Amino acid sequence: MHLPTAGLGLRHAIDPTRDVSATPPAVDAGVARRWYVLLVLTLVYALSIADRFVMSTLIEPIKADLGLSDSSIGFLTGSSLAFFYVTAGLPLATLADRANRRNMIALTLGAWSVMTTLCGFAQNYWQLLLARIGVGVGEAGGTPPSASLLSDYFSLRRRALALSVYSVGAALGSMMGSSAGYASDAWGWRAAFYVLGVPGVLVAVLVAVTIREPARGRLDEAAPAATARGATTPGVTTPGATTRATLMDTLKFSRVQPALLHTWLGATVFTLWAWGLMWWTPSFLVRSHGMSLGEAGGALSLMHGIGGTAVLLLTMLIMGPLGRRDPRLVAWFVAASIVIGTIPSIIAYSATSSRTALLAMWVFIPLSYAPFGPTFALLQNLVPASMRAQAVAVMLFCANIANLVIAPQAVGLASDLLRPLYGAESLRHVLIPMGFVGFWAAWHYWRCAKYLR
Repeated sequence: MHLPTAGLGLRHAIDPTRDVSATPPAVDAGVARRWYVLLVLTLVYALSIADRFVMSTLIEPIKADLGLSDSSIGFLTGSSLAFFYVTAGLPLATLADRANRRNMIALTLGAWSVMTTLCGFAQNYWQLLLARIGVGVGEAGGTPPSASLLSDYFSLRRRALALSVYSVGAALGSMMGSSAGYASDAWGWRAAFYVLGVPGVLVAVLVAVTIREPARGRLDEAAPAATARGATTPGVTTPGATTRATLMDTLKFSRVQPALLHTWLGATVFTLWAWGLMWWTPSFLVRSHGMSLGEAGGALSLMHGIGGTAVLLLTMLIMGPLGRRDPRLVAWFVAASIVIGTIPSIIAYSATSSRTALLAMWVFIPLSYAPFGPTFALLQNLVPASMRAQAVAVMLFCANIANLVIAPQAVGLASDLLRPLYGAESLRHVLIPMGFVGFWAAWHYWRCAKYLR
């Protein structure tokens, strides 16, 4: 998610008494090097999203080829990724707050790219399931260390810009995953996995060879302008940049940070709403509007790639001025963007006209990218350097339970149960009520703003 304020943070996020001699030598991160690292990690993020999203695009041909039900394809689509993503994500994030983040990104990218390629070789449901579980293992080590690494290449007042650019990877990755419908129509669904998996291995080598690991917390400020209410509570210590914070430290720290708690909850419900709906959108367009997989994927790829990128760039321009004026405006911006996007999300799955549905999706899908940068920035600026990867990992842990387990599985099961009543339209009748969940997500971000000053 996105980068907000030029100063959302904790008063004591950095310990000014820390032993400087224990800090690794600072890496010379000139403008060109900083932006090179940012662009490469944005590409890594795009591959992560593409490898995750491609299964959503290929639901119909895989379902037909392997003879699967909606509930079984729902498990294959989301729960298989979450199985190891959830179990491996938090330990890997804890490791990322202590070990070499560059090496972790390169290794995990190579791992999930290989497993994505193996998905194309699967001959039955169980082989495909095991390969998808492997994709989840790799992706668990991608985003948390990347967000943490970028925070040591860009100062607190530039992180909104950097993490906003990084979030463009989500739009590009979704576009790549949606475009897999073209490869499937031309060469079969297996080819789509090859097209995405093989380049990922090459990018992993690029990361390992060309990116350097900076000193952790090297660009943090001792006293950021904005603070979170309750940041300094007696009995709760705030680790410095070089302190090895544990996951339990991070969770205890969150108890005195209601803004952090509402950010985690808001991100969780947001992904349940937005990405839960988008998992099934290609199938919805095929079943309810008679589109081919290539037509549905092509239309959605433009919404993600063009619309999503435009919203992310616009958010990037807005975040800096909002954060400097009042940090609460950042959380309010996210809440407002979700509310505005919720209305067309309900219309999109209710409309019987293909034109109306697609027009509503052109509003809903691009707007669903607006919270990315601000949420990443809130997390990075509300915790000290020693907790940054773990803060992102906790958010991803909760969000992926909602996005990869609850949404695909619950929607698929409900669709199967309603099929005797509604036939091919059963999916529509599950997605319509799910659209209202967006209002719940917006409420958490509104509450988050209450605790920022």
